[in-house]
Amino acid sequence: MSDPALRRPAILVVEDEEPIRDLVCFHLDLAGYECVAVGDGLDALRCAAERPFDLVVLDVVLPSMDGVTLCQKVRSEGPNRDVPIMMLTARREETDKVLGFESGADDYLTKPFGIREFLARTGALLRRTRSPTAPPPAAQGLKPLAALGLEIDPSRRRVVCDGHLVSLTPQEFSLLYVLASNAGLVFSREDLLARVWSADVFVTDRGVDTLVKRLRRKIEKDPARPTRVITVWGAGYKFGDS
Repeated sequence: MSDPALRRPAILVVEDEEPIRDLVCFHLDLAGYECVAVGDGLDALRCAAERPFDLVVLDVVLPSMDGVTLCQKVRSEGPNRDVPIMMLTARREETDKVLGFESGADDYLTKPFGIREFLARTGALLRRTRSPTAPPPAAQGLKPLAALGLEIDPSRRRVVCDGHLVSLTPQEFSLLYVLASNAGLVFSREDLLARVWSADVFVTDRGVDTLVKRLRRKIEKDPARPTRVITVWGAGYKFGDS
């Protein structure tokens, strides 16, 4: 039996432009990753449902199914619900980036991009991948929390909401833990950017807002009237007082 520690991280690359797909996979292979390349949205969805990956890289514009819809479906079910997702796109407008983050993406890279930047962001996302059998280094020393119907266990990255297990992405979990461990304190968007995102991943303030929306859908009885992750107008966000 092979040693899991020696396994090459597996990356699903979904890109319909063959030259870009081949270039990306060539450099990922050189960097020591296993690369599975797909050029169609529906084929990518089937592939993502069949096996787990360590990272998904997908283009926004794809045949059969666009990247935003694909991202939402991967996030909703299957073995890659919590896997980091990087979106590739030629669109540079902030609204497009917000749409990508709101659909569940963890990073967003616009074309044309440099291979060094791509590999740096790939490495940053993979470093944040949690093993289900061992606590991540960042969780060591963090205490479990119980507040407002939530049970939060950082050693297992496990959240129980009103008696039901909730699946959160690494960023969603980090955001929740930062707020819940400082209940009542207000964090600005800049504070949350510094605490939740890696320094080598570029995210705007709107990225915080979209992450909050995603988190609320999973832990609030009524996301439009949140009682746990609360907006403090003109200041930022806080966790509701127990």
